Amino acid sequence: MKNLKRVLWIFFAAALTTGFYACADDDETDPVTPPAATGLTQNIAEIALGDSRTDSLVVALSEANLVSTFQGSGTFTVFAPTNQAFVDLLATDPNWNRISDIDATTLTNVLLYHVMGSKVMSGDLTDDTYAITLNERAPQSDEYTVIEVDVTGGVTLNNSANVTAADIEATNGVIHIIDEVLLPANIVDIALDDERFTSLVAALSRFGTTYTGILSGTGPFTVFAPTNDAFQALLDSDPTWNTLNDIPQTTLEAVLDYHVIVGSNNRAGDLTQNQVLTTRSTRTLSVSLMNGPQLITSSSTQGNVDIIVTDVQGTNGVIHAVDQVLLP
Repeated sequence: MKNLKRVLWIFFAAALTTGFYACADDDETDPVTPPAATGLTQNIAEIALGDSRTDSLVVALSEANLVSTFQGSGTFTVFAPTNQAFVDLLATDPNWNRISDIDATTLTNVLLYHVMGSKVMSGDLTDDTYAITLNERAPQSDEYTVIEVDVTGGVTLNNSANVTAADIEATNGVIHIIDEVLLPANIVDIALDDERFTSLVAALSRFGTTYTGILSGTGPFTVFAPTNDAFQALLDSDPTWNTLNDIPQTTLEAVLDYHVIVGSNNRAGDLTQNQVLTTRSTRTLSVSLMNGPQLITSSSTQGNVDIIVTDVQGTNGVIHAVDQVLLP
């Protein structure tokens, strides 16, 4: 590993001298000169090359031909996995003995899932939010998958990876070291990783792997996901319901089907006034944009339902959080 890194250092230095590494604009060939006021002298690629914790990341970037991206003039936030994180990743597949065994498309998708297209310091990350990555492994082009962020007791990504060293500034962004390689998440993974959807996960789990299996498929899907508070309000509406297990299974199944649109990845920008959406249960929802994005259900007793979080993009669909359980 050290010999490979030394070769990469020599190659990288030569590239800077000859202008081989182009910036984000192909017409630029000069290395980026940082503003004098910052005192920064190294870009993200140079910092990764010089940090012993990121030897494997450097190899991965080289295999995916992404080194030049992080030498360029763009602005990035990179969640950089440690060497041990890559060792752990390789152990998940018996066909992977080294990073070069990972096919180029998969490796590129994984690496871009660790990158944001702007500089975000750790203090600017907020709890229960979603970071938009540069990974485009989504149902349609120009849709970028997200990472779920928690900052209680330290920064955690997707309820799993911990930021172990933060705010390593570069001339073109910032690096945060993490202890796990993140894999692009589908909509089931997103729901499992976000503690605001534990009741939804519990409701789905009443049917074994039926729903999780369906929603882990190719899709695309649009899911209107009720929060825990929304499910609690549903339980409070019937004095005989103390837990989700008290709801008759056929009733719960009809309710869950009413939250899923199959065959489309409807982002917030795709929703239009009075649009009619056909759900998995074949019943319809109507869209209202008069007072923010809202849904109108088939139930005469339910008022407009607010969409409170939009465009949580996964690899096989998109989630929008709603503040009520939708009643068919």
